[in-house]
Amino acid sequence: MSDQSILITGGTGKFGRIFVKHFLQKGWQVLFTTTNKERGDNLITSLSSTLDTYAANNNDNKAVSDRLISLVVDLTEDNAAPKLVKSIKDKGYKVNHLVNNARSLDFLQTDDKGQTKRDHFMAEYLMDVVVPYELSMALFNTQPDALRTITNIGSQYGMVAANPHLYDNPLKGLPIQYGVAKAAVVHLTKELAIRFADSNIRVNCVAYGGVEGRVDDAFKARYAKLTPSRRMLAEQDIIGPLELLIAARARAINGQTIQADDGWTLW
Repeated sequence: MSDQSILITGGTGKFGRIFVKHFLQKGWQVLFTTTNKERGDNLITSLSSTLDTYAANNNDNKAVSDRLISLVVDLTEDNAAPKLVKSIKDKGYKVNHLVNNARSLDFLQTDDKGQTKRDHFMAEYLMDVVVPYELSMALFNTQPDALRTITNIGSQYGMVAANPHLYDNPLKGLPIQYGVAKAAVVHLTKELAIRFADSNIRVNCVAYGGVEGRVDDAFKARYAKLTPSRRMLAEQDIIGPLELLIAARARAINGQTIQADDGWTLW
């Protein structure tokens, strides 16, 4: 039975659900955030068989309520991060690994000219950069002896600009705030890695490429023409890079951004 614990923000989203299920299958204690209690409860229900299978195979009688914990919070609210961390500590939980994964599609709006309003630009930066910073610092200040890794979820568009040939309507399909915020995540990763190095806490980032699931066949075909692999990432592709960076055997990797984009950024 594993005694590792992980906090995954945005646990009910596209990536978050995959991350939660994977580490639950490993027998870890998984805490995840959601802005909606019903979605959190539904995720726990959908993963109940995973919990049962692990318990049966490993003679583990740990209660479901202790193995998978839903934390309902809006991380964009003032002081949400320190309040969340205090709540986690007060409930007796520890966090060995943090995955900053939360995002909101609501902040990616543009007008007919492809421009974004200041509020949406700032909200995207808040979610992608400020919230991960606040949560990382809150955990470091509260339980530095428990925390071992922080992994920020980035994007290929934090490494290179979006390719307009991918979109039917580039002005609408290229919200500039997304790439700018994801680029800032890369530098945030470096800064935090330096600040936490003396405490043996590693901070890294995964810059993922496009993943199948939310796009139509026409988009997939255009994407295929623009990447060496001639495909989008499959959902099962996203676990490997994250697990690598969290693993103790990867302790030499710190402050780095792994470009898990199947070669998108090579040309």
